[in-house]
Amino acid sequence: MTVDASSPARARRHPALLAAELRRAGNVQLRVADAITAFAGSMTFVYIHVLVFTVWMVLLEPSPWPTLTLVVSLEAIFLSTFVMIGQNRQAAYQQAKADHDFVEQELELKTNTELTRQVQAIVRELDQRLGRRAPSAGSGGGTT
Repeated sequence: MTVDASSPARARRHPALLAAELRRAGNVQLRVADAITAFAGSMTFVYIHVLVFTVWMVLLEPSPWPTLTLVVSLEAIFLSTFVMIGQNRQAAYQQAKADHDFVEQELELKTNTELTRQVQAIVRELDQRLGRRAPSAGSGGGTT
């Protein structure tokens, strides 16, 4: 699923996930894997398999078990690969989000620290102008 940069959904989504999704959308192989994974995880996929295997076992082949076992095993191998691709994508999204959140939190911490320092400087300046004694560093900042 890709999201247009101007779509309303873009404003409600995490920026790191949007960036990762846009990078992923640029890779044809990953888009194909995503489409296969989405289809394989649907009820349509289940219904098609029930229909195809039923027709195969009942109408087309008198002894379908050896071939059916081979086909189902091969399909399971490929589908498990697509599940792992999906898990890797999810892990990459989680890491991108965690990295983005860490950077944002660090920026917020720096901003808050700077604001606290500025407020302290203003309080000191007011204390000096009003002739009050500035509190000592260990007194907790309160006036008595």
